Amino acid sequence: MKLRTVVVSLLAIALFAWFLSRANLGDVWAQVRQARPELLMAALLLVAATFWVRAVRWQYLLAPIGPTRFRTAFRTTVIGFAALSLLPARAGDLLRPYLLARQEGLSPPATFATVVMERVIDLMTVLVLLAVFVWGFSDASTLPPSLRPSIEVASALAALAATAMMGMMWVLATHPERIGAFVAAATRVLPRRLGARLGAVARTFSGGFAVAREPRALTMAFLWSLPLWLLLAGETWLVTRAFSIDMPFTGGFLLQALLVIGVAVPTPGAVGSYHEAYRIGVTTFFGASNDAAVAAAIMVHAVGFIPVVFVGLVFMAQDGLSVRRLQALTTTARAEEMPDTNEMPVLRPSGR
Repeated sequence: MKLRTVVVSLLAIALFAWFLSRANLGDVWAQVRQARPELLMAALLLVAATFWVRAVRWQYLLAPIGPTRFRTAFRTTVIGFAALSLLPARAGDLLRPYLLARQEGLSPPATFATVVMERVIDLMTVLVLLAVFVWGFSDASTLPPSLRPSIEVASALAALAATAMMGMMWVLATHPERIGAFVAAATRVLPRRLGARLGAVARTFSGGFAVAREPRALTMAFLWSLPLWLLLAGETWLVTRAFSIDMPFTGGFLLQALLVIGVAVPTPGAVGSYHEAYRIGVTTFFGASNDAAVAAAIMVHAVGFIPVVFVGLVFMAQDGLSVRRLQALTTTARAEEMPDTNEMPVLRPSGR
């Protein structure tokens, strides 16, 4: 664990250093000072709204496995996203469902599965908005002709992959017992108790995809995803315009697709990769100067990440949590993804 923390920390430092390597830092600071504060404040309000929308959408995904309170969904969402910036290896994606499951009495593996479902829905929504930009608006004329075919092919392939993942989740949701039996049979090369244990995990985890067989809940989750990503695109657009970079609102749809790739790198808070993804996007597609792009990238990241870290730390303090405690809970959460079976007890690591 410590080695992985060191590796991802070094990766974040290296990526951020690369991001800054071609910039004139004096000019970058001048750009930050000249940014329009009213647009930055509006962007902050949009970011705050995204967490309200995320909590509402998550409740629809959780509905088939048990009732949840909005307050719990909202607070654990904020804490989870704060943990994404404070801890490496995207630990927040594991802590968020674990904390909610513990407070609402739900199955941790099933609750974690709703986060996986959430990520697939996010990907599909981002791809829909990218298609709107590429094929639906004249704004796409800003795309360099040499890059447009590559973007079209990449978005089409990603859409196929997302559709396949959604289909797989439907299979898991509609045949949880069969999936569990299949996994148990496939693990016969392992010790019998371990095979039975993995089968139990598969049945419980696939139960978390139950929303796939609930048309209303699944539809509502998709419908709430659209305003969520419009808010995120709006935040990016407002900050970009605050730095006088000429980008249409729908250009935020393209940038969101690039930023999704940036946040996939498991550095704390996507430091470095997020910044570079934004810089590449606005310099390549919207003609921004490198220094303006670097300044705007730093501010887009700050607006999107710093407030949630601050509020998350407040919620953590109210709940008696700390960053060290979250690290310990990450280990416990990984263990509790493996539910109890009659054949083998759960092995829980000692906390710190």
